Amino acid sequence: QVQLVESGGGLVQAGGSLRLSCAASGTIFRIDAMGWYRQAPGKQRDLVAAVTSGGSTNCADSVKGRFTISRDNSKNTVSLQLNSLKPEDTAVYYCAADALALVSQRVKLDRYWGQGTQVTVSS
Repeated sequence: QVQLVESGGGLVQAGGSLRLSCAASGTIFRIDAMGWYRQAPGKQRDLVAAVTSGGSTNCADSVKGRFTISRDNSKNTVSLQLNSLKPEDTAVYYCAADALALVSQRVKLDRYWGQGTQVTVSS
């Protein structure tokens, strides 16, 4: 089984910063892309930023220049630095990883999700 554990959410005023972290554990042979998604109440879950195993990144236009994604392949971790936060950034943030892992005695590539961490930005 692959588990993703997130940390770092919270309440912050507009203009403030937060750092989200996510650690993957389990019998993992390889992790391809890792990323962060967010879901606001009543809305769909959208990609915020992603990073490949080679370090290539992409992010949503709405967070460009404010959020930065980074990854430590040796530790199977991914982080998201959130700067210049706005009230519209308020959402539950989910970590995701595309991992090749041993699950139920089978080796398979699948997408795994964290439990989510709440980010609330007050105006």
